[in-house]
Amino acid sequence: MPEPKKGAPEKHRLLALVPPEGIQRVEREQGDRINVWPHLLIEELIALLVLSAGMVIFSTFVNAPLRELADPNLTPNPSKAPWYFLGLQELLRYFHPLVAGISIPTFILVGLAAVPFVDRNPSTKPGDRKIAITLFTMLFMFGATLTIIGSFFRGTGYNWVWPWAQGVFFEL
Repeated sequence: MPEPKKGAPEKHRLLALVPPEGIQRVEREQGDRINVWPHLLIEELIALLVLSAGMVIFSTFVNAPLRELADPNLTPNPSKAPWYFLGLQELLRYFHPLVAGISIPTFILVGLAAVPFVDRNPSTKPGDRKIAITLFTMLFMFGATLTIIGSFFRGTGYNWVWPWAQGVFFEL
């Protein structure tokens, strides 16, 4: 920066002088608001206590016994995973374990994570979100179909059975 000449007056340029209260006054209208504390939290606490009391009362009157201790020498036939893993167990019936246990679930999870990037439509109307709804519906139906097949159409030895002919090999 060049040195100012001796004896020359210094010039300062001021871009804007803003008063402390601001240039514009924005008056917000009081909308439909509810304070989170304490009103909403008290309602949620009451709901939590009512549901907890209901579950305690329900569990007092409904018998839900445990089964006998597991015997590693005697496994039940068919031996099935819990319902939430039956889709993966059904995939193991068709594919190599590396594909069924790692590749396909990873592909599904990455696909679900990619939906917001594929469908960047900001609209909240279902008619405008056809890509996202179609992707989710296809993945959901894929998992639900595998779970239903594993639950009701697999019998002794995990072989295919018709539930209306051989019975249902599924316990709730």
